[in-house]
Amino acid sequence: MNLHELSPAPGSTKARKRLGRGTSSGTGKTSGRGHKGQNARSGGGVRVGFEGGQTPLYRRLPKRGFSNAPFKKELTEVNVGKLAAFEAGTVVTPELLLERRIIRSLRDGVKVLGQGELTVALTVQANGFSSSAKEKIESAGGKAEVI
Repeated sequence: MNLHELSPAPGSTKARKRLGRGTSSGTGKTSGRGHKGQNARSGGGVRVGFEGGQTPLYRRLPKRGFSNAPFKKELTEVNVGKLAAFEAGTVVTPELLLERRIIRSLRDGVKVLGQGELTVALTVQANGFSSSAKEKIESAGGKAEVI
């Protein structure tokens, strides 16, 4: 098989409809658009969402929703597995995490999440804990304190 011998499967390609090529072509004169009217015009005559002059749906519906963005608390997340780097009995604070470069920035606080394993007993102080993180810290003999 050579490149010049390739061809599409029979029946898979179809010649495009050539419009406006004389009356005997079947698509001459009005090119299959009928006579006059909005849809006979070039460009279709309407934009997306136009409803023939009726107030469109996007204007009939009330604006809804609520955004708490200006007051949103952005917490830095730390997984329990990362806390295994500390020695037993250490009081782990957000400042200590920052100092040891386990987190890069404090933002509005720190939340401890439950991915990974913890074997050392630590006292962890953070702004929030997931239920699984709290469970893992306490099962290792440590304490989870919310600041």
